[in-house]
Amino acid sequence: MGSTRYIMSMGELTRKDNSLCFRKNGRNVYIPVENTKEIYCCNEVSINTKLLDFLSQNNIIVHFFNYYGGYSGTFYPRDHYLSGKLIVKQAAKYQNDRLDIARAIVKGIGLNIYEVLYHYYKHDKKEVKETINWIKKIFLKQVEQAANIKELLAYEGEVWLRFYSNFKFFLPEDFVMNKRVKRPPDNPINALISFGNTLLYTKTISAIYQTHLDQRISFLHEPSEGRFSLSLDISEVFKPVIVYRTIFDLVNIA
Repeated sequence: MGSTRYIMSMGELTRKDNSLCFRKNGRNVYIPVENTKEIYCCNEVSINTKLLDFLSQNNIIVHFFNYYGGYSGTFYPRDHYLSGKLIVKQAAKYQNDRLDIARAIVKGIGLNIYEVLYHYYKHDKKEVKETINWIKKIFLKQVEQAANIKELLAYEGEVWLRFYSNFKFFLPEDFVMNKRVKRPPDNPINALISFGNTLLYTKTISAIYQTHLDQRISFLHEPSEGRFSLSLDISEVFKPVIVYRTIFDLVNIA
């Protein structure tokens, strides 16, 4: 599958013969192309069109972040797994089965939030029991009975809000979140969540790039120009068990 490379310093990324070369402070660091599937530029990195053409030839995705760690965008090479038949079928699924697929996504979010909270419940954080019971007895039934996407989004929003309200039971006081603030994050926990969500979103972009699926045809989020909405759909399900659980472990260790 190839490796993920992270560039954390300011510098210049260029093509050098048939390799990638990152130049910083007068030194060259070579990155082999053969075993690279994606690059994260987590600082200010200069590039040129010669490099972009070389990356495209080798199907290497590059995710760009600004100096402050904010996600800027993704260089997405031309699709190399184009399948007209699958795109037609994916569009037909959107037309005919969108609600069922969106329902499965929201249900997955709730069940993964349940698993995270149940972990803390087993470790004597009994205060989370109310939300655990609500997910099992009420939330899942609401999702199954939802009549449209708008209802599903409302239920999704509620389960996230209840999840946030439980942070105070198992996080240090400095990391308690009063509310979710994104642009920009207003405290350490919001900053960690935003960064983690972005990493998961970009990882999902890279994973879908290796399939025949079209990134623009989504089911829970509205398909729209200017973003990969299918990646938003899929990454949403895994946020509780990958992003949040990782953050909780790191904060509680610290």
